[in-house]
Amino acid sequence: MMNLRRSDLLAPGAAAVTVVLWASAFVSIRSAGAAYSPGALALGRLVCGALVLGVMLLLRGEGLPPRSAWRGTAISGVLWFGFYMVALNWGEQQVDAGTAALVVNVGPILTALLGARLLGDRMPPRLLAGMAVSFAGAVAVGLSMSGEGGSSVLGVVLCLLAAVGYAAGVVAQKPALGSASALQVTTFGCLVGAVCCLPFAGQLVGEAADAPVTATLNMVYLGVFPTALAFTTWAYALARTTAGRMGATTYAVPALVVLMSWLALGEVPGLVTLGGGVLCLAGVAVSRSRPRSGKVPRAAAPEETPEPQREGAPGSA
Repeated sequence: MMNLRRSDLLAPGAAAVTVVLWASAFVSIRSAGAAYSPGALALGRLVCGALVLGVMLLLRGEGLPPRSAWRGTAISGVLWFGFYMVALNWGEQQVDAGTAALVVNVGPILTALLGARLLGDRMPPRLLAGMAVSFAGAVAVGLSMSGEGGSSVLGVVLCLLAAVGYAAGVVAQKPALGSASALQVTTFGCLVGAVCCLPFAGQLVGEAADAPVTATLNMVYLGVFPTALAFTTWAYALARTTAGRMGATTYAVPALVVLMSWLALGEVPGLVTLGGGVLCLAGVAVSRSRPRSGKVPRAAAPEETPEPQREGAPGSA
């Protein structure tokens, strides 16, 4: 019972850390993107993240992931760490933040659908209802902010492609977490993404020489916190729930972006934006809530069965 309660607290806590740090990434990308091109920014971010993750891996004494995890780790590295970051960086240079947030938030829906199709994840009514409420909130946030800048077809397509890469990467990552630790999957996924972005190395070196210190610091921040830390906490939480449910959690990101922009940049949101943010958070709460029926034992709930403990896995003795 004690271990079960500890897991009940750690997994949602890890998901919360991920959501907060990913929300902060939108502000940092906007700042660093003024000095760095999309590919160079992605490579710099991934190199910083891979270095931090590599040190963590050595300190914990974890080596290569098992062979059974290589395929999912490599696919998630290419699609999520590599393709997604380049596409999102490029897309945010073409469209305003509201439109980008709206389009990228198709990702959780695609994650749930792919998870149900490829992984056999269940889609209970609470998850579907929560996703619908959160998506309505994301639409409200996107539409309320769409007047802040011009949109382009290219930018919308890039953000949509980023959402597809994100969803496919999450679904590919989920099976790998059945045999490898969250740190192993995140470290080698980040390394694969960095290798994929090596063609942008020349741009990174040239732009780093001329970039202001603040832009470079934002790039380092993106690598250390929203990448190294947040992707690890994401993988930890994903290993303990379904892909669809974790995807629905990220609907809280637009609401937090609005709050952070308000506090850090002095951008006062309108009533529609605030209402959309509240809907995003309410939908996440609904999607992660559990039926109150006492007929099914807590430990036997289909979506919440704790994964078997592995030697060296996070949370094991």
